[in-house]
Order: sequence, then structure tokens, then C-alpha cells
Amino acid sequence: MDIQQASIITAMVTPFDHENNIDFSKLEKLIDHLIATGTQGIVVGGTTGESPTLSHDEKLTLYQQTVEFAAGRVPIIAGTGSNNTAETISFTQEVAKIKGIDAALVVTPYYNKPNQAGLYAHFEAVAKSTDLPIIIYNVPGRTSVSIEPATTIRLSAIETIIGVKECVGIEAMSEIISHTDADFLVYTGEDALSLPAKAIGANGVISVASQVFGKEMKEMYDAFEAGKLTEAAKLSRELIPKMDALFSVPSPAPTKFLLNHQGIDVGGVRLPLVECTTEEEKVILSTCIK
Repeated sequence: MDIQQASIITAMVTPFDHENNIDFSKLEKLIDHLIATGTQGIVVGGTTGESPTLSHDEKLTLYQQTVEFAAGRVPIIAGTGSNNTAETISFTQEVAKIKGIDAALVVTPYYNKPNQAGLYAHFEAVAKSTDLPIIIYNVPGRTSVSIEPATTIRLSAIETIIGVKECVGIEAMSEIISHTDADFLVYTGEDALSLPAKAIGANGVISVASQVFGKEMKEMYDAFEAGKLTEAAKLSRELIPKMDALFSVPSPAPTKFLLNHQGIDVGGVRLPLVECTTEEEKVILSTCIK
């Protein structure tokens, strides 16, 4: 499967051992679990993968091992972005040398707060420095800056920029879909918008929830594709409270808790994140496990 065919791409957690080192035996089991439950692509080293706490060398090893364990079954997208354009270019070029990485996910520069001209120039510089396909990651809730749809549309004309993970909403996705070529990939980054995004012509979702609700999400998309809209809508309504529960405390702590609860051992989270309290766990379980 290539990225163009993927509707459910999972933003994968990074498994840790008891000393908070990356646990590669757990990683292999996690990847097998994801693919078995409907994942059609994997983002490694993204927000959900706790990328801010991973070192440069940890990321490279993690990406290499993810490619090895996935073994060509699904496309692999690696997080390479930062708020330093030169550093993003350098790291993206390094990651491009890993055989089996299909694309890079490049987040909007955070903290610096560039304007639209700066955002365009940043992504243009990264895209023109590599042959590795680039997916823009627009997540203003984390970066304090948002790429306007017009800027994304301009960037879509650059050959190596193949898509966007859009976390602003339906209006932005709709405008982008309407004014970009049919092969430009548009994914929602908001789990609750998985079905509405698909309904307006997006490719699908880059999802946190698919790690624990992958089967249900695939069932929802399958129903939609089969024209069973009432069934798809019902599944979406059932999933939305569960998806929201995964962000009831800072992500990915709830997702890791639920994976561990399901017997998929991924360990805890690294500081400055902390694990769910017992009370938080009870609330998450009461919402997510019926």
C-alpha cells in the first residue's frame, strides 16, 4: 500500500521500558498490533511519539527499526520538523537516507511565530532541499501559528510537498481540497473529524485513536465507502467521546494507558509529561471500555 491509498494513518506512540529508554521489542509488537487492527500507514516520531523528548540519535534508530519491523506492509512517515529551518533541512536529509521512509511530516515552526511569508519560505526551503516527499503538519494548538489555506495551496505547487495534516477544521480542509490537485493528500489531524473529513473529500485521518480503536475506525470508513452513511454516522457518534477521552489529560498518556490495559505494553511517558492518575484512569476506562 502507498500513502495515496491510506485512509487511517496512525500517529504511533514510542514504547519505553522501565528506565524510559526506547524499547524495540515492544515497538515490534506495537507495529504488528496496529497493522492487524486497521492501520494503513504509520507516523513515527510525531507529537504522539513524544518527539520533543527524543534525541537526534534516538529518532534515527527509532525510524530505522520502525521501517524494519513494518517490513513494507504500510507506508512510514517520519517526523523531521522543528522551529529551526536549517536544522529541519539537515535532519530531513538524514532521514531521507533511511531506505523505507516514504515521507517526512514537517510541523509548522513553533515559538518563533513566523508570518505567512515566513511559513511559506520555511516549507519551500525544506522541500527544495530533499527528494523525500513532505507532508505539512498544521497544528496551531501546539505551535501558536497557523498556515492559512491559501499558503498551503501555494505550497502544494512544489513537487515534493505532497500533502497536509490539517488540525484547524472542516473549513480549512474544504478550501484546500477545492483548490489543490486531486493527488494532493489532505488528512485531518483531529480524530473526531475523521468521518466529516472523509465526507468532504479528504483522504482520511492521521490518528491517535486508531491505536486503541483501529477496528472501529476501519469499520466506520468501510461503511462510509459502501454507502452505508447511517451506519458510519452511528459509529462516528459512538467513537467521538472515546476519542475525546484520549485527550482528557496531556497526550499520549491516556493512549499509552489504554494500550497497556489492552495488553499492548508500551510503558509510560517521559517528563515533562506524567502518567494518568488512578482517578483519571477510572474516567478513561468508564468512557472507552463499554
